[in-house]
This record gives sequence, structure tokens and C-alpha cells, in this order.
Amino acid sequence: MISTSNKKAKITINQEVEHIKTQMFSFEFQVDWSIFAPMNIQQPQNFKWSENVIIIDGDYVDRVAFNLIVNFERMLNRKIPSADFSQWIVDVSLDGNLRPGKHETQVIILHDENSKKLENFVPSDYETEFNGQAFNDDVLGEFIINTIATGNDVAQKNDVMLDLITIILPHNEVRRMMMLPDTDDHHTLGMIRNALRPAGAEKEITLFGMQPFEGGNFKQQVLGYSLMDAMGIKASELEKQ
Repeated sequence: MISTSNKKAKITINQEVEHIKTQMFSFEFQVDWSIFAPMNIQQPQNFKWSENVIIIDGDYVDRVAFNLIVNFERMLNRKIPSADFSQWIVDVSLDGNLRPGKHETQVIILHDENSKKLENFVPSDYETEFNGQAFNDDVLGEFIINTIATGNDVAQKNDVMLDLITIILPHNEVRRMMMLPDTDDHHTLGMIRNALRPAGAEKEITLFGMQPFEGGNFKQQVLGYSLMDAMGIKASELEKQ
């Protein structure tokens, strides 16, 4: 499994990413009737990247989800539930142009080491409910989930995200990337834009944010739509307002 936070301080960013490569993406998925099922680790040398990869800034997405809940509870005059994480990931995949089929998608959630869970999602706990888990969607296939705690001196979240982009881009087996960085941080967004420039035409890359931002070698999607659906907010409700 991925190193815990107290071990990360002892290794460099490059070592951290290599550790992620060998341990994070080598799972043998085992279907269970429950939505999230544990996986067994294969031999590290047998790891491969999935055709589809989703990279998420968990702290940013959780903050956006909180703001949506507060605003829509006031607007609709009803309680808004926490977002259904699996439904949200499926919605993100559809917005990223993933079409029905028996796909495999790797979901990587980066979060601050002091954040233990997504406060506005169900399930929520990074270590016990997400890390090393998977779920199966009848339409889009298997979703493999791992979390990475960041924030110490040698593993800042932005650096890890940029390293992941650099590693993933040359891999021909990865055809689709969906990125959910903190798009309110213009400096980080600029670095990600530059890191994605070398991507070839065969790579389909989508960045999600709440507001339009300067374009690049990627498509843009509105993050709020997928979160609203995962919270059970219907268009018909909004039309009545």
C-alpha cells in the first residue's frame, strides 16, 4: 500500500512517485456486491496504467462541494445530502467523454496530510474507505481508487500532481486523463497547463473547474454539474426557482 504520512517525509518526491507507480497501480480487482471492494496487489513488475486516469485535488473538490451544499440548501429550502462519491466519479468520467464499456479507470485522490476524509462525500475516509478500494459500475466498468497524503516538505500536493502528469503523458496505454486541480490557484493552473503541452493528439485530456479559465492542450468541463447530480439536485428543482 502507499506509504503513510509519517514515512513520506523520509523520501524524495521522485522516490514517492516511483513508490506510487509500483504499488498503486498493480491491483487485481475482485468484484463484491458492496459498492466498494478491497483489492489484492499483484507483483509490482506486472503493474500497468489504465486506459483512463482521474487525478483529484480532494481538498479543493471538498471545498466546492461544501459551498454548493450551503448555497443550494438556501436556494431550494431543503437539506442537501453529501455527494455520492461513486456516482460523482461516474459523472466525471462521462463528462470526460468516457463511453459505455468494460473500462478500467484509476482514480488518484491527493489530499493534505492533515485532512482525514472528504467532509461532504459518502463514503468519506481517505485511508479506510478509499485507499486501495474499487467499485464496479454496470455501464462504465471498474474504478480503482488510491489516495496520497501530501503537504510535508518533500511532497507538496502541486509537485506530486505535476510529477504524476509527467509520468503518465508518455504512456501510450493511457488514452484519457481527467484532471481536477485547484483551478482557483492560478499559479498551479499555469504549471499544469505547461505540463500538459507535450500531450499528443491521441490523449484526451479534460480539466474541471467552477469557472472558465485560460485554455490549453485540454478540454474544459464545469465541476459543479457532476457534484449537483451526485447530491441529488435536479434541473427541474432549479427551473422552479
